[in-house]
Amino acid sequence: MSLMIRITDVHARQILDSRGNPTVEVEVTAQTETTGKKTVGRESVPSGASTGRFEAVELRDGEKEYGGLGVRTVTDHVNTRIREAILGMNVLDQAAIDRRMTELDGTENKKRFGANAILGVSLACAKTAAAALGIPLCRYIGGAGALQMPVPMMNVINGGAHAKNSLDFQEFMIMPVGAACFSDSLRMGAEIYQCLKRILKDEEMTTSVGDEGGFAPDFDSVKDVFRMLGRAVELAGYRVGEDVVYAMDAAASELYDETLGVYRFPGERQREKETDGSGVMRSTDEMIALYEELAAEFPLVSIEDGLSEDDWDGWQKLTKRLGDRIQLVGDDLFVTNSRRIRCGIRLDVANAVLVKVNQIGTLSEALEAIRLAQNAGYRTVISHRSGETEDSFIADLAVAVNAGQIKTGAPCRAERTAKYNQLLRIEERLGACAQFAGRSAVVKERKELSS
Repeated sequence: MSLMIRITDVHARQILDSRGNPTVEVEVTAQTETTGKKTVGRESVPSGASTGRFEAVELRDGEKEYGGLGVRTVTDHVNTRIREAILGMNVLDQAAIDRRMTELDGTENKKRFGANAILGVSLACAKTAAAALGIPLCRYIGGAGALQMPVPMMNVINGGAHAKNSLDFQEFMIMPVGAACFSDSLRMGAEIYQCLKRILKDEEMTTSVGDEGGFAPDFDSVKDVFRMLGRAVELAGYRVGEDVVYAMDAAASELYDETLGVYRFPGERQREKETDGSGVMRSTDEMIALYEELAAEFPLVSIEDGLSEDDWDGWQKLTKRLGDRIQLVGDDLFVTNSRRIRCGIRLDVANAVLVKVNQIGTLSEALEAIRLAQNAGYRTVISHRSGETEDSFIADLAVAVNAGQIKTGAPCRAERTAKYNQLLRIEERLGACAQFAGRSAVVKERKELSS
């Protein structure tokens, strides 16, 4: 590599995320050898509420400060061992930097230093490199072919771990696929969101929002949620199923009872006022039947984590029954891990991968997972976490890898709109070169995994 932009300093600090919990922010300073110019890139690390068992480890202090959620230990790791290991390296050599950190950690799931330590440095290096070269972050990561603007998956109604209401499924999303461009898609989503708020207010239902900006009222059934979304879409002047389609995150691992091998729905138990404590329980087959019923009645085009992260047999059944017409997204199932994605491809499980960089811990590994999925014909959805910061890295990442879809919450709360606003800037910069797939972004033909 002829151009040397040498890392001269690495510094981490503890900041707060969107839930008021501590997280890690990292600054990487690098100096261009030929000119002496110094460049600083800053990155912060998100945190999830609904996390998969196979994710890389997010390290916390476990002490009295911040109720055990402090990250002083993590920042110490960055400011000592990790800093010493990468000082003097070329910030342009992303793969070598990420490899050095993971080798220094020496564990399979990054539990020694914490994925939140390693990821903060990894992403900050990419930002520093892009700034030093004077090019947009999405172009630095994705090259000249980074042109596709993503369709937003807007979580406008929250349930599950994201809200304290009777909805057991975690997220209900609108996708404005009928727009001509990203900015129009964002506008449509924001208009529908405001109409939904107006309807909820008129119905005297709560308009307080959950972690990801979506509303969190109680509903009598899942179908009532989709009916309410339909009313909001029509009030905004759009066509259900044509201009706007639906997606959902079942977060089924949160519902799975390993002892009984069933999925528990405590919210339905509360509504039905059952007294025996059993609640509503569904088998894998009953879960699949429920999804088939919902997809037949509503324009539901994408289901995330429809079954538990360990229910591989069930996922095969789900994919066989619905995979030819519904986007089946693996989040807890794949955790942005190439080994699990490869296993899923071979077993013909799911047809899309949710990408959360903090699930795997480095940019290089996330890009490897994306390439593996896309080469096999799986769709990729770039995603935020429920505990976010004002950083907008994933907006650039979505365009860099031509993901076609981004999941970053409702058009509400600054940590969510920061990503949408960055996408508006990217689209403006791309001008006539910007592409927007709309409806075709949700479904893609499958290919066989090459040997």
